[in-house]
Amino acid sequence: MPVSALIDELWPGEPPAQALSTIQGYVSRLRRALEPGRAPREEAGILVSAPPGYALRAGVEDVDSWHFEHLVKSDHDGPAATLERMETALGLWRGPALAGFQELMWAQAEAMRLDELRLLAVERRADAALRLGRTGALIPDLEAHASAHPLREEAWRLLALALYRAGRQGDALGALRRAREALRDELGLDLGPTLQRLEQDILAQAGHLDAPEAGPASGVSPGARVAPALPDTPRGTEPARAGARALRVLIADDQALVRTGLKVILDSEPGLDLVGEAENGEQAIALVRDTRPDVVLMDIQMPRLDGLAAARRILAAEAPPKVIMMTTFGTDENLYAALRAGVSGFVLKTSAPEQLIAAVRAAVAGDALLDPAVTTHLISAFAGRRDPSAPEGLSDADVDLIKLVARGFTNRQIAMTLDVPEGEVAGDVTALLRALGLVDRAQLVVLAYERGLVSPGTPGA
Repeated sequence: MPVSALIDELWPGEPPAQALSTIQGYVSRLRRALEPGRAPREEAGILVSAPPGYALRAGVEDVDSWHFEHLVKSDHDGPAATLERMETALGLWRGPALAGFQELMWAQAEAMRLDELRLLAVERRADAALRLGRTGALIPDLEAHASAHPLREEAWRLLALALYRAGRQGDALGALRRAREALRDELGLDLGPTLQRLEQDILAQAGHLDAPEAGPASGVSPGARVAPALPDTPRGTEPARAGARALRVLIADDQALVRTGLKVILDSEPGLDLVGEAENGEQAIALVRDTRPDVVLMDIQMPRLDGLAAARRILAAEAPPKVIMMTTFGTDENLYAALRAGVSGFVLKTSAPEQLIAAVRAAVAGDALLDPAVTTHLISAFAGRRDPSAPEGLSDADVDLIKLVARGFTNRQIAMTLDVPEGEVAGDVTALLRALGLVDRAQLVVLAYERGLVSPGTPGA
């Protein structure tokens, strides 16, 4: 820290004539306090001279603010280690940061930065505890945290998840409703994608929201790795169970940078194996034949043979893989044609990694996952269609089932709506697809909009 900066901060505007000697006196007394055993002419080892000023040569753990920041920003090996470090970090917090210097500009900025780190530590601590299955004791602290910082969506996510795992589904939905009101009142915004997915999953009682078994109170065994918590993905997209065959995934995209990014995402996800990379549609067709993947991630716009034409040829083969189309803007004119061809979903290239993984797992499970931006565009394409006309040979019950599927209902939601077993719904949907000559639920949605069975204004659609 330059001496001139110290003088400016201590005496803004008009420093006294003896400012430099006063600073030197302060430093001398501070050195004696920091190193009481240092000999009178011995060089200082902590607060040292470093022209044009002074520097603090201390270990990270010797300065609370440094130690706190180091703990919060460190990478941790699993939730148990994270929980322990966040507890230690928050234990260093003993009131407002730099409270005795709040009138100084530098202190105000630094205090705001440290307080932001404190909020992050509170949320990381709660997230780690939830991953370890410790829920009940978190709720009061999370309630206070979310109420004090209503614009922090992570605070509301953690509170809602803790309430849900405590068997308080209604309170969890109430927390998300309060979050929506706060964001709308203050910023004019709706919930972000993560909170919207969480709300849908709570309504569907998605299995991945259930609490894991509570871990030991004091960390994990040396060398053991704790599986991370599942991301907030739609129901039916849980990772493969231990011992299950890994899903084989093929990438087709003409941009090397995109292929590299996808490879990193897939390599980091247990239960997924990358079996090939194609630069155009022709290569994709050949690689599908040679590698027999379960899922193909296909760019919709590629040279030589585009993704749509390649998807048609791949899906026309015997026992084809699932195909998920990737697009940049969500408004590609080929989206509708691709659904007609039988693709199992659309994702934007700008989607979060967990959204991509969710689409892969949903496709293999026989469901379809469409990015919200893509869904909006597809629905708008049907905005003028009327004159409902159900396919011939279908009963009223079949038409009702088509409408529910088109509105995005899961098998569990349909079962609850119709008061029938979930297994019966799954069988009925499969039989309906077979009778209509369709591949999956995505094509059933297209049929419902084409025939006017569902319109964009229909509740739940």
